[in-house]
Amino acid sequence: MDVILLERVDKLGNIGDVVKVKDGFARNFLLPNKKALRSNEANRKVFEKNRENIVAENAARRSEAEVEAKDIDGTTVTLIRQASNTGQLYGSVAVRDLIEILEAEGHKVSKSAIVLNKPIKAIGLYEVKVSLHPEVSVTIKVNIARSPEEAKMQAEGVNVMEAMFEKDEAGFVEDYDPNAEPGATAEVSSNQDDAEAPAAA
Repeated sequence: MDVILLERVDKLGNIGDVVKVKDGFARNFLLPNKKALRSNEANRKVFEKNRENIVAENAARRSEAEVEAKDIDGTTVTLIRQASNTGQLYGSVAVRDLIEILEAEGHKVSKSAIVLNKPIKAIGLYEVKVSLHPEVSVTIKVNIARSPEEAKMQAEGVNVMEAMFEKDEAGFVEDYDPNAEPGATAEVSSNQDDAEAPAAA
């Protein structure tokens, strides 16, 4: 389907461009969100007649977005979540969670502005794009940790998971046999006790 863009759309084009898109994309996204019009003679005339207004409205929205962008750009938000020893979260962090924490810190952001390709499923530091306007986007940092102390370490550049595994390895006793079957070491020692028992008697 050919459509006339009413605003800049990433990887498609700018205001007034006539572009060919998949029917589903046009019907489910571009047309209902008023980002485009079907390209036909009548709509082309309507667009040309209103082009100045459309461009002016877009410029006004862009200016507002630029003001918001200065306020939010580079913001770091911290989320404390429960996670396993390997750092996997017991419930992923989605767009809704990010909106809630941004609002709690005084930033008003719409759901559609957060560009999160897939939910976050492990602790760590993440960069998330926030698209405030088709021509204005910023990046926020999301620090997901199991405790405020861990979040502070991550913010200082410490890889918490690596640090934790190093600590575990350092804690192994020297005679630990990595190839032994689970529980095998315990069995061997109990057999030795049995063998020694008659001698002691």
